[in-house]
Amino acid sequence: MSFLHAQDKIEAGDRKVILVGNPNVGKSVLFNALTGAYTTVSNYPGTSVEVSHGHCEIEGERYSVLDTPGMYSMLPITEEERVAREILLREAPHTVLHVLDARNLERMLPMTLQLIEAGLPVILVVNILDEAERIGMKIDIDRLQANLGIPVVGAAMARKRGLAEVREAIHNYSQVPRGVMNYAADLERGIFQVAATLEGEYPLERRALALLLLQRDEEVAQLIAEREQDGYAVVEKSVNEVVFTHRSDLHLRLSLERKRLVKLILEGVVQTSERQGLTPAERFSAWTMNPWTGVPLLLIVLYFGLYEFVGGFGAGTVVDFLEGTLFEEHINPWFIALADQYVPWYWLHELLVGEYGILTLAVRYAVALVLPIVGTFFVAFSVIEDTGYFPRLAMLVDRLFKYIGLNGRAVIPMVLGFGCDTMATMVTRTLETVRERILATILLALAIPCSAQLGVILGLLSGVEGALLTWSLCMVILFLVVGFLGAKLVPGERPMFYMEIPPLRLPQMRNVIVKTLTRMQWYFFEIFPLFIVASLLLWAGKMTGGLETLVRSLRPVMDALGLPLEASAAFIFGFFRRDFGAAGLYDLQTSGLLSPVQLTVAAVTLTLFVPCVAQFLMMKKERGWKVSLGIFVAVTVIAFGTGWLLNQFLLLTGLLA
Repeated sequence: MSFLHAQDKIEAGDRKVILVGNPNVGKSVLFNALTGAYTTVSNYPGTSVEVSHGHCEIEGERYSVLDTPGMYSMLPITEEERVAREILLREAPHTVLHVLDARNLERMLPMTLQLIEAGLPVILVVNILDEAERIGMKIDIDRLQANLGIPVVGAAMARKRGLAEVREAIHNYSQVPRGVMNYAADLERGIFQVAATLEGEYPLERRALALLLLQRDEEVAQLIAEREQDGYAVVEKSVNEVVFTHRSDLHLRLSLERKRLVKLILEGVVQTSERQGLTPAERFSAWTMNPWTGVPLLLIVLYFGLYEFVGGFGAGTVVDFLEGTLFEEHINPWFIALADQYVPWYWLHELLVGEYGILTLAVRYAVALVLPIVGTFFVAFSVIEDTGYFPRLAMLVDRLFKYIGLNGRAVIPMVLGFGCDTMATMVTRTLETVRERILATILLALAIPCSAQLGVILGLLSGVEGALLTWSLCMVILFLVVGFLGAKLVPGERPMFYMEIPPLRLPQMRNVIVKTLTRMQWYFFEIFPLFIVASLLLWAGKMTGGLETLVRSLRPVMDALGLPLEASAAFIFGFFRRDFGAAGLYDLQTSGLLSPVQLTVAAVTLTLFVPCVAQFLMMKKERGWKVSLGIFVAVTVIAFGTGWLLNQFLLLTGLLA
């Protein structure tokens, strides 16, 4: 259903508050401050774009709060912007909180004007006010409110400053008529001419619709055609006449007019004082985006955040305790004892506590092996995210990513892939073009190991001199080569890259906890059931003999890779869960069945091997069957081909022997 077919009624007690604004202006911080930890994240109906939902209570009244994707204009370019606009114009909001960065008022206020033109109940939240004041800006909030004719609140949500005022503005909001800010006379005549031809009922001002039509918004044009039916010919004729009369890019002209109006609005609102050089935080921020200093800083973050905390503490200390002590010595023996006593049927006994039992394998792997690794990764990711480092990392890697057909925005799914490739594949929907999404999906499926697999592999290879370096070089080279070839072969346009840079801050404990818990909740509801499914399939394969047949069928492949037949089980397990396969290598290594060369070849091939079933299903959901199967086949060929080449190279050179 389109926004033009939305109903304007709001059920009693179901007042909606919608947050909008550019990315990285503090919308999510305000959303969490309003709603607390009890929120849900789901796809907006009919799309693959995620929207956060929550509730808050103000003076005894309950409000539904929606946090929309970042948007720059009411004229959408990306799918996220289309969804954000759809929400604004479908959900009949009680209030719309437009959150912007106080340091960039002049650049962000044009969207405020568009929201006002649309007839939406806007409250302007001038956020990050503390940073603006720190760099010598003084903003007269009362004067800005008077000039705009809407409620304006100054805030610094990272410090909870202004939260009470935002809540009060929401509760006390009353829709009052406000004057229209006029553009140049010739533009106003054209806008009036088009608006006068619209006769249907719409959930937004005809003036706003006319502006979108003049800017050639195809979605609006199509939906107005449906509403006006025979009368649309008059509308279309009027639009064409106005466009022809101006003989110029109306989109650019309107943009310049809004900038002119913003300058008038800001007269006497913003005062700046001379600054005495850069602050230490600003210097450090610049270092993070300079290749000469940014790369060493990135390596430090990866070493302490990924290798030491996730690999050392999560995959080492916590896993050793949970799996080695808790499950192996206490929980699994207790499960087995109960089954021995109360389950006389062999098939059910095997299903529950056998080699591939739900309790002894699925629950143990999910809770004792994967949970601590994924959990520590989500903690590290949330801490780094809350500091504002990721937008700077995006700027740092943008030039490199352009060579592989992506831009800096793709750094988020790539980094998230080191936590869970399934979640990262879902996050690729935030990339602007289909081409980018396909390229990112290929690289995630091929060369980005999830934290659970990575933790086990780091532990395995760190004990073999040169193995970890060989594995790392293979991953980096394959990532760059496949990315470069993919950029040449996958058709599509290269998008523009722009990103807001928020201030660097110390992470807030509450934000880190909320983000980590939200991601862990997703893990339990989306991924944990797949462990059960994998266990059931492995159990069925064992009981029917199908698993043994499948293992034997891979003998020629294992021979080509120089691996023992037993290693084929690790590759089969790896499809169900990547960490299953890595754990299979761990068992082979501890049993003394793998030489250093074989271990390295197996680790490289398994990392590159097909995505796990959860990631494959997410690929199918996001990209469709055709693309997903194509990626599956390509990744399989590349993985085994690379493994064969690496084995030949190591045998010829005698390295790792």
